[in-house]
Amino acid sequence: MKIVIINYGAGNIQSIMFAIERLGFKAVLSNNPEEIKAADKVIFPGVGEASSAMKMLLESGLETLIPTLKQPVLGICLGMQLMCNKSEEGNTKGLGIFDVDVIKFTPKVKVPQMGWNQIYNLKSSLFDGINENEYMYLVHSFYAPNCSEAIATTDYEVEYAAALQKDNFYGTQFHPEKSGDIGEQILANFLNL
Repeated sequence: MKIVIINYGAGNIQSIMFAIERLGFKAVLSNNPEEIKAADKVIFPGVGEASSAMKMLLESGLETLIPTLKQPVLGICLGMQLMCNKSEEGNTKGLGIFDVDVIKFTPKVKVPQMGWNQIYNLKSSLFDGINENEYMYLVHSFYAPNCSEAIATTDYEVEYAAALQKDNFYGTQFHPEKSGDIGEQILANFLNL
């Protein structure tokens, strides 16, 4: 199986690669459109700031490629947020895959939200074998509100989408690669889609 992690300058790539290796697979880092198109599975990571991350995608031409991919694609954290219509972070236009806008938590709560949160309302084969209310690791200041494409929910100030799915596109606000055995099971489920 050919697994490609999209390399567009976003952080957190090494921990994803190590998690995939622990599952017995190898992944390659690439920003080559032909290599990405030829992959069996694509992971779209992201740690950073939305507008600068989108600028890197625009410079590499990947903003037009990603929405056209036909194989399973997993956006993680900022990767998931960039797959939405737009983000309040830097007033950034997203890829428009998920029909929801990313907004900032209010000043009533500490941001970034950092730490372990329970996920529930699990609605996808991405969560096969995963129990309701498992803890996942999150670190973010912006979130996708609950919407029709939400396949998992969590709560911080408000209930919001912990994961999204539309067709072959999946997104997790949490970091499966940093969420222990349960997170790695979710990654394994993705790789087995």
